[in-house]
Amino acid sequence: MKERMYRGQQRIAALDPRDRGLAYGDGLFETILVHAGTPVWWDAHWQRLARGCEVLGMALPDPAFVRRQADELATGCARGVLKLSLTRGIGERGYAPPADAVPTLLLDLGAAPAAPPVAGLHLRWCDTRLSIQPRLAGIKHLNRLEQVLARAEWSDPDIHEGLLRDTSGRVVSATAANLFVLREGRWLTPRIDGCGVAGICRAWLLDHVAGADETDLSVAAVETADAVILCNAVRGILPVAALEGRRWAIGTPVRVLLHAMAEAEPAFAHR
Repeated sequence: MKERMYRGQQRIAALDPRDRGLAYGDGLFETILVHAGTPVWWDAHWQRLARGCEVLGMALPDPAFVRRQADELATGCARGVLKLSLTRGIGERGYAPPADAVPTLLLDLGAAPAAPPVAGLHLRWCDTRLSIQPRLAGIKHLNRLEQVLARAEWSDPDIHEGLLRDTSGRVVSATAANLFVLREGRWLTPRIDGCGVAGICRAWLLDHVAGADETDLSVAAVETADAVILCNAVRGILPVAALEGRRWAIGTPVRVLLHAMAEAEPAFAHR
């Protein structure tokens, strides 16, 4: 793994114990696929980071400086994952954000995840519910404790992901991916207006797939769907084969999506 840390644009060797990202989860992150030495969907990731900074009232680093550091880390990497973390910076004790905080930037490049099973993912429902907080909905903030609790619910290696609902019972996403279901010929994904992350791959599908839309989804709507997929910016489209007692074949509608994404972004071409 390769990593770099900065306070503003000054290189640092370690994270300060008073950093608000460590103390309060006061910050944001982006998880970016690196393919053939290039960060994939960089502009979309940066735009979401910028939205997150606006929501949290944090300073956005100089985009040219950050891109230069990311490109240097990614150079020579055939396939990996670049995690960009941005905290508000150092502050004194107390929740009140300091007005003059200098953001802390962390970049680390690691290995790409293993390829998904050819036959599709097996999912379960999680008992942990996501709290509804519209001000934070959509952004990728550092506080992922709900996802940590949900992922701790199972250790069975044959279960690949868990689906999450919010405290009102609406389906939101998987622990580390967005969700789409095929119903009456249309791909539908849960609204991200109360909680959850507005994923980069999710946005691509909404923009490029005819009829794709956001809606409220119940447990029954997922379990009775004609097909189910997960997606995220690192792994692309992930066909789902099973959700507890329900089974799906990987049919033509899913294969059409896989082909369309591979055509648009070579990083997701099946090899």
